[in-house]
Amino acid sequence: MTRAATFREVFGVREFRPLFGTFLLSTIGDELARVALTVLVYQRTESPLLSAATFAISYLPWLLFGPLLSTLADRFPRHRVLIASDAARAGLVALMAIPGTPLPLLLALLFVVALCAPPFESARSALMADVLDGDRYAVANSLTNISLQLAQVIGFVLAGALVAALSPSAALLLNAATFAVSAVWLAGGLQRRPAPGAEGGGSGGLLRDAAAGFALIRRTPRLLAIIGVLWIATLFAYASEGIATPLVEELGQGTVAVGVLLAANPLGVTIGGLVVARLVAPHRREALVPHLVVLSLLPLVVAGLVGALAPPGLVTFAVVVGLLFVSGLGGAWLIPLNVSFVQTVPSAFRGRAFGVAVAGLYGVQGVGVLGAGLVAEGLAPTVVVAVSGAVGLLAVVVPLVAYVRTQGHVAPGDETAGSSTA
Repeated sequence: MTRAATFREVFGVREFRPLFGTFLLSTIGDELARVALTVLVYQRTESPLLSAATFAISYLPWLLFGPLLSTLADRFPRHRVLIASDAARAGLVALMAIPGTPLPLLLALLFVVALCAPPFESARSALMADVLDGDRYAVANSLTNISLQLAQVIGFVLAGALVAALSPSAALLLNAATFAVSAVWLAGGLQRRPAPGAEGGGSGGLLRDAAAGFALIRRTPRLLAIIGVLWIATLFAYASEGIATPLVEELGQGTVAVGVLLAANPLGVTIGGLVVARLVAPHRREALVPHLVVLSLLPLVVAGLVGALAPPGLVTFAVVVGLLFVSGLGGAWLIPLNVSFVQTVPSAFRGRAFGVAVAGLYGVQGVGVLGAGLVAEGLAPTVVVAVSGAVGLLAVVVPLVAYVRTQGHVAPGDETAGSSTA
């Protein structure tokens, strides 16, 4: 397909609709819960580090168990993995919503809930590539990423308002409801497909399957470059999210402003993603990645400096939010990068390959926000934002160069890798 597919063509694929709708619904609920718990911990402890740790704890299971749990998406029917994961999360989050639950127990339940994410996300990503072909996959991926950011905007803003007006328990109860609705929708909307089977060597144990996914990436320079850009750019671009509450406090604003600050970047990614998906020709998107990565990091340096040097107040806050929005415009680099990744990976390995990539993605997000919280114990949050942007610009140069040099490569020994989306 030489032209860009339309949104109408994408939504014309029946199975895409529940995959898309449930992803959007669950994301809104996740952000409600994440902000609610982060604000709750900061209110109780007044510690930027503990607040950041709460934000990061949902990413930790990806780092520890992501590649292992993601093999389930290749060993079992992917529709069953999706339904079971959401059903489990609905029950666990409902327990978290019980008023008066001790904070340590809440955090432990949050960790267990997060354990369901690796198999779910790997199965969803792999199934997306199975049901969509041609530029429909590229446009669907763009639409999904755009909607992810929009859902985060809604979730963050709604969370700030709910926490201020009601309680964290209300936000958690809404999150449980989104998972329950998602499980029912997926059960009714997805075709029953068998597991990918032994096509990708999936007949061994979980550890063996996970090792096969790592081996594929290790011997494919293109995948190494893509993952390098993904992990490093994400590590520094989103590190400051974990210190949103103390950052807003430094800028002289209240609790509701936490949601506004966190929503700025996703809103930028939403608009940037629409531009990439609808106004940029498919064959030109890949070349935009280096430019967009720089655009996602440079405004952070400026935002941190403005926040540190200008007097606290609404004007300074608005300027910082505006710069975070511009950073989000650059964050649309994820859309063409994801398409490049899928086009390089054989179908039978997609669950494991996505598991490795996303495990590292969430892992570096967790490390980033924890690092930002740790540094913010000794430095002003605005300074932390500026430093994260500056260091990120330097660190991402090497993987970006490798990404440009490996354009057109596929996984060795499988010339048909990604042929369904090429």
